Amino acid sequence: MPETRDDMVTVAIGGAAGDGVREAGVSLGTLLTDIGFYTHLSFKYPSLIRGGHNYSRLSFAKEKVFYDHTKLDVLVALNDDSIKRHLHQLNPNAVVFAEKFEPDELAALGPNAVVLPMSEYSKSLNAIPITRSSVALGAICYLLGLPLKNMIDVLHLVFREKGLEANIKLAEMGYEQLEKLGFRHTKSLTAEPVETKEFVEGNAAFARGLVSSGLNLYLAYPMTPSSSILHFLAKKQNDFKIKVIQPENEISVINMAIGAAYAGKRVAIGTATGGFALMQEAFSLAGITETPLVVAVSQRYAPATGAPTHSSQADLRFVLHAGHGEFPRIVLAPGDPEEAFRCGADALNLAWKYQVPVIVLLDKHVSENSQTATLPAGGNIEQGKIVKEVAPDTYVRYALAADGISPMAFPGTPNAIIKVTSYEHDEEGIATEEMDEIKAMQDKRFAKSAGLARECAEHESVAVYGDTASSNVIVFWGSTKAPLLEAAQYLKKPAKLVQIVWLEPFNAEKVMKELSGAKTIIDVEGNRAGQLAGLIREKTGINIEKKILHYDSRPFDPLELAEELDKLLS
Repeated sequence: MPETRDDMVTVAIGGAAGDGVREAGVSLGTLLTDIGFYTHLSFKYPSLIRGGHNYSRLSFAKEKVFYDHTKLDVLVALNDDSIKRHLHQLNPNAVVFAEKFEPDELAALGPNAVVLPMSEYSKSLNAIPITRSSVALGAICYLLGLPLKNMIDVLHLVFREKGLEANIKLAEMGYEQLEKLGFRHTKSLTAEPVETKEFVEGNAAFARGLVSSGLNLYLAYPMTPSSSILHFLAKKQNDFKIKVIQPENEISVINMAIGAAYAGKRVAIGTATGGFALMQEAFSLAGITETPLVVAVSQRYAPATGAPTHSSQADLRFVLHAGHGEFPRIVLAPGDPEEAFRCGADALNLAWKYQVPVIVLLDKHVSENSQTATLPAGGNIEQGKIVKEVAPDTYVRYALAADGISPMAFPGTPNAIIKVTSYEHDEEGIATEEMDEIKAMQDKRFAKSAGLARECAEHESVAVYGDTASSNVIVFWGSTKAPLLEAAQYLKKPAKLVQIVWLEPFNAEKVMKELSGAKTIIDVEGNRAGQLAGLIREKTGINIEKKILHYDSRPFDPLELAEELDKLLS
């Protein structure tokens, strides 16, 4: 297996539920980004109401880091279980902070086992137990040569007033303890800050993309891993001047959204794929009523409840064919926060421009992982064919427009009578069973396909990385992007990496061009059936025989993936 590059450090913070593991990871990731490093953070937690092992893991370096690594340079163990679980992942000379060590652990770690009395320090300040992770943050700052002042600035952002003073004092105590020991890691690094970079979670980036395109209303029922979209927008709704509502279930969510869009509000909803399964009848309603709707669908391991806090890419075919009957839709699949922002912004504009439902297909790793990114400061709003005033007796909601996009007015528009029905209908929205009218309306809806195909060609629907002249081609989609781009830095043989971002419509011409002349094509994705490979065969006739498929609910490790790819590359 390849060795991790010399300029990278990987830190894991492990503990039980309620130990502040995620907060500590986000604080460290924010600090590292602020002082100029590229960082990627993942957060792992079990689907146990009573807790279980949680850990944040982040890798950082002066050059781009696409994904965090399994092998650790620093481990902060907030409980005994964390040492046992991660001991086998330690690099040579890795440092472990813990309250205490067992004899066998001391024998394995030697001088790199550092006793850090985190609970003792926390109790000395009469602080709540969760604050003890701040002791570790201060110790990490000294260990890696990171400025404590910047960490204190980050703590101001994370805690504001509640618990701020105690967390700052504990970070200082951790820093001073390591300073007394004179303990520095051999991988102390420096970097130059870049103002345009920020440390951002995928779901937050997606939410900000929606806002940049004029979001008015967000509705969701909490379901991992989409829940943080709801949490982020709920906290920011006054800043963004939007409304956020949590209805009683997923069926209410989508029906309320359709009603809001019918009334003229730019609306988006979010759920996991299990929740989306409950929305199918209403999703089809959005299709026949041509109601603009954005649905964020974040995949988790299934079938059924599956492993709900872990990830999968097994729902591609489901969303491509979601809803009963045939109607046009758009399916976008971002692979990182920057793409999540762009897909969120594009989805809302496209939904209103073409009056179709748009699915943004996420998963746990895109939704809940965080990394260094540069997001646009603003956006643009495309209104579509909205009619604000009409002459008496002239408005028909479903006029047979050549491009398939009929004029859209909202209740209250002067002189406009607006009719919407779940039945097939004529141009005025009156239910019909006449075969000529049924066929004409279906043809009208699918007349949008030409415009959608143009949008697909004009957007970055297919992204290409790596050695573009190579006869080795690796195809992928969604969250596989991050570990694959990280793995590409370790490949022994050149390869072109082709990412499919727009899954419907599908840019067959671009995909065929990028795969043309390839001696070796490898499909990499997180499901058992090779769903992307099947879609490529369906759309282009190209059969991809070599596949690396991961379906154990855990992410690809970049170094293991690089080793597997090298065996298949020609």
